[in-house]
Amino acid sequence: MKLVVVTGMSGAGKTVALKMLEDMGFYCVDNLPIPLMRQFAELLAESPGKASENVALGIDIRSGQELPQFARILDEWRAEQVECRVLFLDSSDEVLIKRYKETRRSHPLAGMGRIDQGIVKEREKLGFLKEKADFIIDTSKLLTKDLRHELEKLFMEDHSFDNLFITILSFGFKYGIPADADLVFDVRFLPNPYYVEELKERTGEERPVQDYVMKGGTAAAFLQKLYDLIDFLIPNYVQEEKNQLVIAVGCTGGRHRSVTIAGELYRHLRSLRPIGLKLEHRDMETGRSPR
Repeated sequence: MKLVVVTGMSGAGKTVALKMLEDMGFYCVDNLPIPLMRQFAELLAESPGKASENVALGIDIRSGQELPQFARILDEWRAEQVECRVLFLDSSDEVLIKRYKETRRSHPLAGMGRIDQGIVKEREKLGFLKEKADFIIDTSKLLTKDLRHELEKLFMEDHSFDNLFITILSFGFKYGIPADADLVFDVRFLPNPYYVEELKERTGEERPVQDYVMKGGTAAAFLQKLYDLIDFLIPNYVQEEKNQLVIAVGCTGGRHRSVTIAGELYRHLRSLRPIGLKLEHRDMETGRSPR
């Protein structure tokens, strides 16, 4: 039996994740009383049929005073070599507050107080669960399809996972450096297709533009140095428990050179590491003339 415990911050996507796991064939139970979890798992393990193969249990702050008991149950399961994995869904405080305001729901620990006060209390109470988690996914910047992709990699494809989600973001310096960028690379030294009439209105997702940017060997040499740097940094970020990394690649307008290089970096990382990975082109269509 494959047992997954889905937990995390209220508003970070636990309910959505459970529904996705159910679509993947997991037998899902949400908010089961913690004292019953061990007996429930044993009952399923002894039962024939598909329901006993893949099981997902949702627990969160609603368990109240019973929540600390889960630490003991988890230690027992691991001592008995039960195949149990803990998935912790997290999100930034700003995004959680925004989600609560959009849905007009009250935080379970806020009471008559403010949402941010409830979030602080919840982080304190769930801290031990995050420490014991096998997988941590920060959903602050994830679309629903991105979350599904990560869950499929974790629980359907048996990939290893480093608790690190990387966003590779192309942008144009004329529109400003992304505020959330961790690493920024300037590729304005590369050949610029903007000054070639037949390439001006095309983008770095198209082969003629890519060929123009890569001509002469400068881009290839830069990419090799970039690969070496990123390949060195990622394991160290993982070791320091960083779970979100935004790599921004910029050119003047964000349409040609940065899109090309960001795409190459994305393909490099996708081919080498089983990590969460997303490619975005912030300014690729900004200011583009209609055809």
